[in-house]
Amino acid sequence: MSYSDKIDEAVDFIKSRHSFEPEFGIVLGTGLGALVNHIEIAGEIDYEIIPHFPVSTVESHKGRLIFGVLSGRKVVAMQGRFHYYEGYDMKAVTFPIRVLKKLGIQKLFISNAAGGVNLDFKVADLMIIEDHIDLTKENPLTGANLDDFGGRFPDMSEPYERKMIDEALAIAKEEGVPCHEGVYTGVSGPNLETRAEYRFIRTIGADAVGMSTVAEVIVARHMNLPVFAISAITDLCDPDNLEEAKIENILAAAAQSEKGMTKVIVRLIALQ
Repeated sequence: MSYSDKIDEAVDFIKSRHSFEPEFGIVLGTGLGALVNHIEIAGEIDYEIIPHFPVSTVESHKGRLIFGVLSGRKVVAMQGRFHYYEGYDMKAVTFPIRVLKKLGIQKLFISNAAGGVNLDFKVADLMIIEDHIDLTKENPLTGANLDDFGGRFPDMSEPYERKMIDEALAIAKEEGVPCHEGVYTGVSGPNLETRAEYRFIRTIGADAVGMSTVAEVIVARHMNLPVFAISAITDLCDPDNLEEAKIENILAAAAQSEKGMTKVIVRLIALQ
């Protein structure tokens, strides 16, 4: 069975369970799953029963699609995402984004946890992503092009929609939420970076670093799907004062930033 056929089979299965037609897709990252508490849930489905869908192996990722209404708009939220370091190739990592597009979403909203390379950042600050640098080991578009979704050489001059960035920055300012705009570097993981790697990442122009998002954005842009992405800064990556990163502290920082991130996303979706 071809990759496209697998996408169609997953879409058909989901539609057989839920007739809900979402306008927007949301990918909820590490420790940021509580946004679903603001969704008027119309239905949900576990990843493990969707044909060809990956299954999340990360403890903080629950692994289900949530269908419902947020800010008066119909949404489908991925409560848990997939990573290259879990052993999936990038086509599997981004398979759900293809499925969401075929379900009818018009825009994609992504959240993640990231390390702050910019030394002006503080733990639990937010960073709206305005561009990215791809240091992962595999591009999700490698191989035969999926012509039904987009062209062979997708443009990346505006991977993150400028209009939504500006709207989100204004919302964060009004709400008093500590928020920056910056460049995200995607790496493969699962280990965190060395001091020398943090110096390198900062030198090439990044403000934050994480293990997700970039492949999802590449695939979204291949399908001409507008993207908004936001990071919770969960640890500081100062190579000259580097402290051991502990997962419990990263999750606590993500939880601390969750309230502000939720405010931004809830209000931003209402404007679309």
